[in-house]
Amino acid sequence: MRMTTDDRSLGLAAAGGDAAAFASLLERHYDRMFGLAFRLTGIQAEAEDLTQDICAALPSKIRAYRGEAAFSTWLYRVVVNAAHDRRRRQATHRKAAQGWGDWEVNRVAANAEAADAQDWLQTAMASLPETLRDTLALVLDDMNHAEVGAVMGISEGTVSWRVSEAKKHLRALKEKETT
Repeated sequence: MRMTTDDRSLGLAAAGGDAAAFASLLERHYDRMFGLAFRLTGIQAEAEDLTQDICAALPSKIRAYRGEAAFSTWLYRVVVNAAHDRRRRQATHRKAAQGWGDWEVNRVAANAEAADAQDWLQTAMASLPETLRDTLALVLDDMNHAEVGAVMGISEGTVSWRVSEAKKHLRALKEKETT
């Protein structure tokens, strides 16, 4: 009986909550919905996603069907509107992501730069005399000069002198590499 019932009657029945009428309409029009979605998106996977989204939203949308237009016309309008909505959302996401893309590129570059500087410092510190290297390592470990002096058994003034000497050696090494 459902196969001989026209779309308008099935649409009105589905709008009234008839699940069998809704299923029959979906069976009749799914391929056309997908075809239109494919023509609107141009990408099969995108059309499949769009058609599935429409099918998920259709039970609530069909309540608005009043039979004033052919059911297929009403359904095509739903598909076109859904495609437009999806394009708007994608454009918004792309626009929002643009700034994040730049931010991410800068973040990765800064991290790489920091890692390169850390690697250089590790290598350069290996060229320092042991006393300077040990003193600088403790200072770089967020210890103040008094704490470093206590750990190493030297005066705070000696710690300051060693840090100064280590900096001179590292600066000279850096200048040598850049020339």
